[in-house]
Amino acid sequence: MTDESTADPKTSTFLVTHADDESAVLKDVHDGQVHTLASNSGVEVDDAIEGTVAPEPPMAVAWELTEIDERRSLSIAESEEPPTAREQELAADQPVGELTTEPRAGIGELHVITVPEADTTDAVADVLDDREATLSRAARLGVNRVEIRSEPGVVSVRYLP
Repeated sequence: MTDESTADPKTSTFLVTHADDESAVLKDVHDGQVHTLASNSGVEVDDAIEGTVAPEPPMAVAWELTEIDERRSLSIAESEEPPTAREQELAADQPVGELTTEPRAGIGELHVITVPEADTTDAVADVLDDREATLSRAARLGVNRVEIRSEPGVVSVRYLP
């Protein structure tokens, strides 16, 4: 683990996991390191920031966001639409409890999970409840939104531009 007092500036993709008027918390979506900012320069929870953080002088116990190359707001929602024909086809080819990941045409990914039919609602709730992990993945993939579709036995998590 890096000692923040001797840390160098770091350029990466970050998910804003907490923000208020005084400060913000950024999580590096590649290595999981958390950076508490000494001040908030206008970032909001669920923002994906591609930029650079650096230890704030003189004590270097907090960080400052020194550069923002890109900022985008991320969202996650459950759709009323069922999984697509392709997603249903992927689910049909895998046993219950398995996950298939497939790149989307263009940008993003599809994650198809097969679950016991009676557990479909709970599986969707689990994805929604694991907001930080799901949005971290979205930030890593460079997408803006996550859409969850389901039908009995199938949950589709769609990472979309």
